[in-house]
Amino acid sequence: MPVCSRIIISGFGTATFASFLLMSTLVTVSSFYLPETGFSIQDQLLKNMKHTTRVLIVDDEIQSRFLIRKLLADHFPELIAEEAENVAGALDKIDIFHPDLVFLDVQMRGETGFDLLDKTGPVNFGIIFTTAHSEFAVKAFRYSAMDYLLKPLDAEEFKTATEKAILRIQSHQQPAVEQIEFLKQLKSTHKIPEKLTIPTTEGFLLVAIQDILYCHAVSNYTEFHFGNHQKILSSYTLGYYSELLSDHHFFRIHRSYLVNLSHIKMYKRGDGGVVVMNNDEEIEVSRSHKEAFLKILKP
Repeated sequence: MPVCSRIIISGFGTATFASFLLMSTLVTVSSFYLPETGFSIQDQLLKNMKHTTRVLIVDDEIQSRFLIRKLLADHFPELIAEEAENVAGALDKIDIFHPDLVFLDVQMRGETGFDLLDKTGPVNFGIIFTTAHSEFAVKAFRYSAMDYLLKPLDAEEFKTATEKAILRIQSHQQPAVEQIEFLKQLKSTHKIPEKLTIPTTEGFLLVAIQDILYCHAVSNYTEFHFGNHQKILSSYTLGYYSELLSDHHFFRIHRSYLVNLSHIKMYKRGDGGVVVMNNDEEIEVSRSHKEAFLKILKP
């Protein structure tokens, strides 16, 4: 078979160029050169591949892998997907395929998705966990602000989670080491966590829950307020945190405010009333929340 070490191509249109690529399978080519671009064909193809998001599906159930593939094909046909049915297979795919995003089943036969994370070293890909397991597992994902999907998968939830993950990948926001380690800790101890991971526009922050004075709804975002006058804007809603922090003595005194009861200095009577926080800020209590709030305050 003849070997061509360097072929100069000029004046090729897109269709002609595509045909040439097909024809090139008949010869061994070490380097094609495109004088118009200054790149070899190999460089150009690698450049294009870098702009295509690569997805790895890790799940021991063939029907689950098939469903994720189908949902990807329906909503994200431009993505390239590969599969693995166990940790060993996933490690091989990660080394060869270099995925940008991994759909990772939490519980597989005799092993878990966390076993994979323990063996991969630094995580340089986005993760969406898939789970059919306990309510505590779901809370663990929420405290750590990790993306997750419940089985059986819902098509709209899948689309939303994948869109968010792709946006983070494009903005080079990968899970922080602390975020993943925090999730592992939650899963292993099964205790109510003392910290919370807050997703922000820049990335993630891990904060002590006891340091939060109150949370304020700002449109579809949540603004966290701390005793040192620090503010953190989260991309999640107040309703999301109202449910998550209910076990930590937080109470929603108003549709726009969720307060840490441990940081209330006093309550002032009124139509709904006002609470004074430890930093002397005053927050209105809505009439609809007043009765339930006063019951909680009673010794």
